[in-house]
Amino acid sequence: MGGSAVALVVAVTGVAGTLLAPLLAARSQARGLAADFARQQTALMVQWEREKERDDLTQRRACYIATNAAFRRYRTQLLEYLWWTRLGTADAEQRQVVEDARHDHHAALGEAQMVASPAVLDELDSVARLLSDTYRRIMLLGEGNPEPGWSFDEIENHLIWLWERWKKMRAVMRADLGVIDAASVRQDSDE
Repeated sequence: MGGSAVALVVAVTGVAGTLLAPLLAARSQARGLAADFARQQTALMVQWEREKERDDLTQRRACYIATNAAFRRYRTQLLEYLWWTRLGTADAEQRQVVEDARHDHHAALGEAQMVASPAVLDELDSVARLLSDTYRRIMLLGEGNPEPGWSFDEIENHLIWLWERWKKMRAVMRADLGVIDAASVRQDSDE
């Protein structure tokens, strides 16, 4: 190969490099932009997931607070109505107070059932059944037709026990919100 052949190869290579440089630069830039876009998408997805987790936690917290407050009110109204029944002063107005507390409890429970974790849902359902049974027993007692084995004192003791049972439900809700660890809940339930 002579000098002119080398010069021709160098010239062709130089021209090809000059012509291909913009294409290679554009391709490199496109790769860089694609990588930047992918990083931005990943960052946005991570941020969206974080915000969703925070919103879910906020919603669960609000539901658990409402359910907890409704449980406390319902149990308190059942206890008061039980006392009015014992004193023989239970009337339609006082029964309506119990009914209002009962309906508030059902509404709060229904909302919580849509967002509660399985562990919390188990506790809520269990406590709701206990409250429902207690309500029925109190109403039967008030009608003068008490269920065998469920006198005033026995129902009162059951309501006191329900308060202790509520503490377990509350602990499970708190654990679900990350306020306490699950080991404390298991320990409380074993006692």
